[in-house]
Amino acid sequence: MNTHVASGGPLRIGLVGAGPWARMTHAPALASHPGVVLSGVWGRRPEAARTLAAAHGTEAFTGDAGFDALLAGSDAVAFAVPPDVQAPLAARAAAAGCHLLLDKPVATTVAGAREVADAAGRAGVASVVFCTMRFDAGTAAWIAEQAAAGGWFTARAMWIGALFTPGAANEFGASPWRREKGGLWDVGPHALSVLVPVLGEVTEVTAVRGPADAAHLLLRHASGASSTVTLALDAPEGATGTELEVRGEAGVSCLPADAVDARDAFRLAVDALAEAARTGVAHPCDVRFGLRLTEVLARAEEQLAPVRA
Repeated sequence: MNTHVASGGPLRIGLVGAGPWARMTHAPALASHPGVVLSGVWGRRPEAARTLAAAHGTEAFTGDAGFDALLAGSDAVAFAVPPDVQAPLAARAAAAGCHLLLDKPVATTVAGAREVADAAGRAGVASVVFCTMRFDAGTAAWIAEQAAAGGWFTARAMWIGALFTPGAANEFGASPWRREKGGLWDVGPHALSVLVPVLGEVTEVTAVRGPADAAHLLLRHASGASSTVTLALDAPEGATGTELEVRGEAGVSCLPADAVDARDAFRLAVDALAEAARTGVAHPCDVRFGLRLTEVLARAEEQLAPVRA
């Protein structure tokens, strides 16, 4: 185990990515975390990496050699890049002995996600997948309460956004991978990260394509409960919203509607990674969990017609 982690010293975390998500959430959360040293920023665009690194008083890296240099000076790596860029880089980071703070989804192919999970297992490094709802204080408490209650019969979830509306002030709407993969892969992990700990692992998947990029999923869970999930990024602005309710022996319970503070949630994800690295006890939302989410979404994707351009 890395001496910085074993001794309880500050965790040196390198940031991979210099886009909007890294700029708005990862970099400021890492730079302000009292138990972390932001050991550098690596980006595919040199100027973006330099700008973000300078804003937080750290070093910028780019290119293949720069990635290796970032790993050499880090105990862990946090990722804020597209999923299929993330996967091979995360496997390299694990092989170099770095703990992994991954973004969701881990990858958009089962093979890619399994490569990361296997690399982390071989290296014995800790991992956490930043599914925001699992680390926000309010929603995490609600998830734990429903999981403890049990006896759920069914659930209904909707994650509907309007990222691609012309003129929308949302930087993520320009994301090529989100335009290609749609709501299934971008917000699908959020829905599953709540449903799985409450209802159990997904055992059956049926998927139907709706309008634009909308995907409708019917899931059977290991507990015997079922759930329906609607996912979209390309809906009209008036249709947007996030809802999740569970129904069962305890009645009806709804996911809190309070806004999630992504930076605070990310800091808690950092704490979870540090604890897993220190103790060797896997976090419930680790890379193996991320692999299972990818497996479910890939099964759904196989049943869907291509996303309409």
